[in-house]
Amino acid sequence: MLPALDLLTANDTPGQHAPSYYAATANRQTAHPVLEGSQTCSVCVIGGGYTGLSAALHLAERGIDVILLEANRIGWGASGRNGGQVGSGQRMDQTVLEERHGKSHARLLWDLAEDSKALVKHLIERHQIACDYTPGVLHADHRKSFVEESRDYVEHLRLAYGYEDIRFVGPDEIGEHVGSPRYYGGTLDMGAGHLHPLNFALGLGAAAEAAGARLFEETRVTALAGKGTGRLNVKTEHGEVRADHVILACNGYLGRLDRETAAHVMPINNFIVATEPFSEDEARKIIRNNVAVADSKFVINYFRLSADHRLLFGGGENYGYRFPEDIREFVRAPMLEIFPQLEGVGIDYGWGGTLAITPRRMPYFARLAPNMMTAGGYSGHGVAMATLGGQIMAEAVTGTAGRFDVFERLNIPAFPGGDRLRFPLLVLAMTWFSLRDRLGF
Repeated sequence: MLPALDLLTANDTPGQHAPSYYAATANRQTAHPVLEGSQTCSVCVIGGGYTGLSAALHLAERGIDVILLEANRIGWGASGRNGGQVGSGQRMDQTVLEERHGKSHARLLWDLAEDSKALVKHLIERHQIACDYTPGVLHADHRKSFVEESRDYVEHLRLAYGYEDIRFVGPDEIGEHVGSPRYYGGTLDMGAGHLHPLNFALGLGAAAEAAGARLFEETRVTALAGKGTGRLNVKTEHGEVRADHVILACNGYLGRLDRETAAHVMPINNFIVATEPFSEDEARKIIRNNVAVADSKFVINYFRLSADHRLLFGGGENYGYRFPEDIREFVRAPMLEIFPQLEGVGIDYGWGGTLAITPRRMPYFARLAPNMMTAGGYSGHGVAMATLGGQIMAEAVTGTAGRFDVFERLNIPAFPGGDRLRFPLLVLAMTWFSLRDRLGF
């Protein structure tokens, strides 16, 4: 069953960013107007996260009249709350994609992932977005049995894809990179990186507005009318937008706005804490070279250092839609499992957010009508991929759909069970995989 809770209001104060470290260190505050009355445009983008902001920016740069509608604040959702990792490849390994889709399609997906990282770096440089971009992501193996797989995967990326920015990290070296007794090896990818996600989103919003996009905040879309007709009518709480095209960029906060997208994209919650600041020497004992880390658990732990030497740690599992009452204590347990030496360290911030996954952990791109398209379900791999997704949809609106087609051809299935059983079946599956983590499979 689709979540009965309204995820736009269930866990957060409407119109305010989550009480996160990111919000506390944001470069700027936004003050875009509420949409009132009737407006017209060529393209209406629904959602003010990476996908929507990138789409609006790239459309406006092409001279397209675009309106973006955000129910809360720019970067309010997962785009302003996530772990900040700009990863290589897709959410699934290339070997899995080769088996599923063939080597030629897998190669296209790899190339698009490389495009996504390059796009993030280009946008940061071009628009002078101060978001603390730092190179390096370490993928850490929490099982000895995974280490040889990591070695083989590095070799595969080097030989089959010519990717030289990644190397194997063996058991004798992993402790030099991350100060935890829980890891046995992994891979170090210096072509990937990490950043302050909210400041990146705010920078995209400023760039889109400067390019001519009209941005509206605290403007919740309540209905879409005219799907499949010449002009769409986007209804909001206080007005409406009549548009030739609509881009849905809502991800985990879609709700019931479009049932076809909702069947393929399921919201789940995730949680992060920020410790008190460490000295630089203390911080380097946790993560030596200031890379981001993601481990091999199904319920993944991911962490990195902030610019002011805090540990930002994401972890914990929650299969309802209400956030835990005490997020700091909820995440402290997995943090101490990885870093037992941090017992007694203060936690200054704890926050949650809602992302979206798909059954195959690959993004869902679809044409819902000739003049309406959707993208989402980045499955925890969205900083770069969602930014690229917005650019790709802007291209498709203006007649160049080749890159959009690469994703649409994935034919992401709907979650099984229909409206009534979709969420319970997801909870059952995720509970099973988290149990496998605990049992050591």
